[in-house]
Amino acid sequence: MNHFEWPVRVYYEDTDAGGVVYYANYLAYMERARTEWLRATGFENQRLMDEDGVVFAVRRASVEYLKPARLDDELTVHASVAQLKRASLLFKQEIRRGDELLCSGEILLVCVDTHTFRPTSIPNKIRDRIDRTG
Repeated sequence: MNHFEWPVRVYYEDTDAGGVVYYANYLAYMERARTEWLRATGFENQRLMDEDGVVFAVRRASVEYLKPARLDDELTVHASVAQLKRASLLFKQEIRRGDELLCSGEILLVCVDTHTFRPTSIPNKIRDRIDRTG
């Protein structure tokens, strides 16, 4: 499941005084899509913490804002694994309103040990699932 799409509707709480989606909320939408991508691949954050002792932390985020989303817009958040390394995943993400690209970004996640908060290898069960579907 290398490419994933997640629908989002813009609510009043998502907008700023100008009536457009507040810039930080695009990052929240992207995170929701990555979380749901993980769930769709058969893994959940809480289970990974409990059973494997790992979490994914954002190491770097680069976002380009192209056009505003507005109240009640129906958006689709796209998430694709662009690169898989021993301890990290690079996601390419887009937020679209229909065919119109509103925002794009690259998000680098690092797999982190929950006890030491130091980078650690991505569990093989996740790596294998990404390799099979990517």
